[in-house]
Amino acid sequence: MTDASADALLDALRTALRAVRDPASGRDIVSAGILEGIEVRDGLVQVTLLTDRAHAAAMEPVRREVEAVLSRQPGVANATAVLTAHRAGPPSRPAAPAAGRGGQGAGHQGGHQGGGHQGGGHQGGHRHGPAAQRQTLLLENVKAIIAVASGKGGVGKSTVAVNLAVSLARRGLKVGLLDADVYGPSLPQMVGLHRKPEISGEKMLPLEAWGLACMSIGFLVNEEQAMIWRGPMVMGALEQMMAQVAWPALDVLVVDMPPGTGDAQLTMAQRVALTGAVIVSTPQDIALIDARRGVKMFEKVNVPVLGLIENMSYFCCPDCGHRTDIFGHGGARAEAVRSGIDFLGEVPLLLDIRTASDAGTPIAAAAPDSDAAKAFAALADQVWAKVAGAAAPKAPRIVIE
Repeated sequence: MTDASADALLDALRTALRAVRDPASGRDIVSAGILEGIEVRDGLVQVTLLTDRAHAAAMEPVRREVEAVLSRQPGVANATAVLTAHRAGPPSRPAAPAAGRGGQGAGHQGGHQGGGHQGGGHQGGHRHGPAAQRQTLLLENVKAIIAVASGKGGVGKSTVAVNLAVSLARRGLKVGLLDADVYGPSLPQMVGLHRKPEISGEKMLPLEAWGLACMSIGFLVNEEQAMIWRGPMVMGALEQMMAQVAWPALDVLVVDMPPGTGDAQLTMAQRVALTGAVIVSTPQDIALIDARRGVKMFEKVNVPVLGLIENMSYFCCPDCGHRTDIFGHGGARAEAVRSGIDFLGEVPLLLDIRTASDAGTPIAAAAPDSDAAKAFAALADQVWAKVAGAAAPKAPRIVIE
């Protein structure tokens, strides 16, 4: 799209949004200053609407109307509106009722870790209680949602997530796999899927491979395209992959989180009832420091940490069988003890794991009798045992200020 055509589309979208009214002032949201920004990328439209936490519930019908209006415009493949609080909202807005939906992304502070978003109560995979009633959570037809996370990149988190999901599917469970890493999606390569999802009605259909229902932003864009998006666009894309995908009824959804503790982590913690998080680390101290931050982040938003996995735990020479602890050994186990969380197991550093992932054939499916596949199967047993025991209600999620 040329600069001129992009400007023309933005002007057309802004004009269309003048049909949406601000319930407080009666003026259209553009002249009322409610429309804070519009971004367009490859037919995906992200709109930010200015509000504050106190009025987020009253703005929810406006947010939905904005999405509906934008979706009808030529050149728009998908539209998402989020509520934001980059600055104080208009002082004349009346107070909203205490109950009601908190809105998508309410209180998000400029795409960083501010967020006054009204998260629903975490209920160990169930949706009950006063906190859950305040906001409609996404993925209601999924019994358990597991976030596979790490404090830093390069620890093999995506490899663990994919093989954990495959191993859970081999137990006879209905499993989905969501690639939440918008900036560096690796799921298409790792499961061997390189096509766009089909559309049914108004929703995309997840692609299927290795017994999994899969979705990734990598299915929607060219694999060489750089995703130069700000925080609100990332949050919007992630919410679209949850709300605008026809996910089937699942026993468990494994979410491959991006590294770090940023927008994607907060969006998942606040928009779905996460059953728990699995933290992946390698044995060395520098990785464990970042893993510790990941544990603390999930604890702060009241998402249970199911345990810690030590990936690339050791290397055994395929010729002579000699074992070498390239990155050290046992660091993750010691960190789990120190942090008071469970240690879920070790995954060795094996060439077959890497080659299978590069070929799009996860080792847990391609060679189920291999040592690597057995290691992932053991992890799946541990994780599912934790999930099955997570039915007790948890405390409401903490809102991040």
